Amino acid sequence: MALKFNFEITKELSDKALEAVEIARSSGKIKKGTNEVTKSVERSVAKLVVIAQDTQPEEVIMHIPMLCEEKSVPCIPVSTKTELGAAAGLKVGCASVCITDEGDSKKLIQDIAASIKRK
Repeated sequence: MALKFNFEITKELSDKALEAVEIARSSGKIKKGTNEVTKSVERSVAKLVVIAQDTQPEEVIMHIPMLCEEKSVPCIPVSTKTELGAAAGLKVGCASVCITDEGDSKKLIQDIAASIKRK
């Protein structure tokens, strides 16, 4: 069962999300891992959430898109945990990452949010 999103997931959108994570990593703040991401969204400090679609078991991240929708936080899926981990500056894969302080990625996050709303 694949995760459901109410917008079209494009390679361009996923790449923008990964780029935003990389930029925020060096100029802002990010949280890595599903527990940290969940807490950040619940506390309304998450600006953008990125999740890996190849996470197994899926139950680990299944709650995140719904929680993000409830809190009006953009949630973008990317293909692999390896990609997401690399963007977050990790040597290992990562199931989910969120940006809590945009830093220089603020404009990119606004673009991502706008393109989701248009769909």
